[in-house]
Amino acid sequence: MSLFALDTELAFPPVHLAEPDGLLAMGGDLTPERLLLAYRKGIFPWYEGDHILWWCPDPRFVLFPQDLKLNKTVRALLKEEAFDFTINKAFTQVIRHCKQITRPGQDGTWITDEVERAFIKMHELGHAHSAEVWQNDQLVGGVYGLRMGKIFFGESMFSRESNASRYAFVKYVQHLQEEGVRLIDCQVYTPYLESMGATMILREDFMRLLRELIPG
Repeated sequence: MSLFALDTELAFPPVHLAEPDGLLAMGGDLTPERLLLAYRKGIFPWYEGDHILWWCPDPRFVLFPQDLKLNKTVRALLKEEAFDFTINKAFTQVIRHCKQITRPGQDGTWITDEVERAFIKMHELGHAHSAEVWQNDQLVGGVYGLRMGKIFFGESMFSRESNASRYAFVKYVQHLQEEGVRLIDCQVYTPYLESMGATMILREDFMRLLRELIPG
């Protein structure tokens, strides 16, 4: 299959035409309109060099909030209220920390300056959200992503203290579940999220859930 090149037209090719690794298209832009359309269609951006690449992998890695797993350490931290937890109090700081944090096995970050600006704009428009954990008034962990209907599309998280990102993720998933969110999109597999209950589902099932859980 050939890779689709996007232009100024606000459109994406059908996701079933993606490459086996999920790569669907390149180019386009990160305007709010394109991002909202992409996520509604199960597509997300990921940079490679200077190029915007658009992906829709099969299978898809997701978490159903009711399947969230808490290990003994996290249960103890929650009981102790080891961190202060907030929502949408420091979005810009969270995405910047996610951009700058060093991750084992990764050379650089997919969160370019353009991605950072785009998601800050999405936050200002009320589409992107963050959850933060604090220790002694210092931001030590957080997660951010996009909310559409009853789905939260997780983008990235960071931790500067042991279990801080796990604490933020767990607390936020519990909060989202209380608000009626029924699916957390984790995009691609990581052992870290699998340990918290995330699982693989077929792309066609993911697409069906998008249609069910995101209003018209």
